[in-house]
Amino acid sequence: MENNPFFNRHALYLRPDPSRVIVRPFRLAAEPREFNPTDKTRINHVIKHVLTLDEAEGETVLASILSNFDHHDYMLGVFEQRASDMEHVFASHASFSLVQRQLIGAYFLHEYSFEAAALFNPSIVPHPDQSGVAPGGLRFILSLRAVGEGHVSSLTFRCGTISQEGMLAIEPPMRFASLPKVTSRVGDRIELTFAADSDITERVIFPVTEAQINGIEDARFVAFVDEGRTAYYATYTAYSGRKIRSELLETRDFRSFRLIALRGPAADSKGMALFPRKIGGRYAMIARHDHESLHLIYSDDLLEWDLGTPILSPEFPWEFIQIGNCGSPIELDEGWLLFTHGVGPVRHYSIGAVLLDKDDPSRVIGRSRVPLVRPERSGREGYVPNVVYSCGAMKSGDLIVLPYAISDTFSTLATVKITTLVALLTQGDVSKTPEPS
Repeated sequence: MENNPFFNRHALYLRPDPSRVIVRPFRLAAEPREFNPTDKTRINHVIKHVLTLDEAEGETVLASILSNFDHHDYMLGVFEQRASDMEHVFASHASFSLVQRQLIGAYFLHEYSFEAAALFNPSIVPHPDQSGVAPGGLRFILSLRAVGEGHVSSLTFRCGTISQEGMLAIEPPMRFASLPKVTSRVGDRIELTFAADSDITERVIFPVTEAQINGIEDARFVAFVDEGRTAYYATYTAYSGRKIRSELLETRDFRSFRLIALRGPAADSKGMALFPRKIGGRYAMIARHDHESLHLIYSDDLLEWDLGTPILSPEFPWEFIQIGNCGSPIELDEGWLLFTHGVGPVRHYSIGAVLLDKDDPSRVIGRSRVPLVRPERSGREGYVPNVVYSCGAMKSGDLIVLPYAISDTFSTLATVKITTLVALLTQGDVSKTPEPS
């Protein structure tokens, strides 16, 4: 990427890894939404085939399947859970041995490489567990949009640290990932829980509802503080394949999650970003429901969002088509720092920033006139060319950590001193930044 010379780009690249897989339910092409217990379905043909195997043959086949996985006990549990999901199909057949049940579960599962195509649009927040971090450092959680077969988007995580001196490190992820259990489902409200002993890099939030079936996209995480307690929220786009809507994720430990659809006219679009605390006793967001400009909107209950006040419209050539946010505002002494994206000619996506008044966020007190981060000629190719994009930055000491994606394909990180960035926005120096060669 071509970036403002005041930004420090780190040599950390998070690229899609096809070897990372989850195991998901496998539905035969002719399978209805709910299993049909008649003997004429392909499902029952498979079950009958399994029943022809004696115990020794079944154990041999099961052992062969398990040889592909490191966690045998875990996988046997997954097979058994899938068989339990099909319990009403079993009713039309004779009794089953444990091995036969597990085999049938295995036949109706498949491995899915959830980040085979892309790993992009990152967001970053402080980790809820800061134990063992060196003085002045910070442990963080990075969320990313992963895209696999069929262009289905899911939410995955990385963990890393930044030192007092600004050195970044990201832990390698686990190869095998896991899906959570759905512990509650009432209408649009879904509660998910991962195993307590799972690593955060193993946890993948995959679409659950019909509204999400084609993707959970572009989660914008924020550490939200209310009355001294911190909750982690993320606004994201649920994509059904035909329609989009904004939904909200909530967690306190990144192990148990609650997902619920947002309501109101502002929620029918995408790109909503929540402020990290209430303003004037109300929840506040930056939104773009007109597909062109940024608006400040408020809510009394976090779920219902009406239209609000326009605060930022396209003004400079690199953003003439539209502007949007690049994640939640960051509270500084000088005001609210909001990273933005602008869309310009040939659909170039670039990243800029604005500074909003702390008491009245509808008032812009500083703005970048040229991009701070933009696509470069030597590295602009990818799944979607000419794009740099972020879903959220983070403050760490006197630095801002900005993770961003390149060409909707892979992600990297940059840092910038807060004093330098504030000066660029409020004194207009950014307009004098020389064009990169």
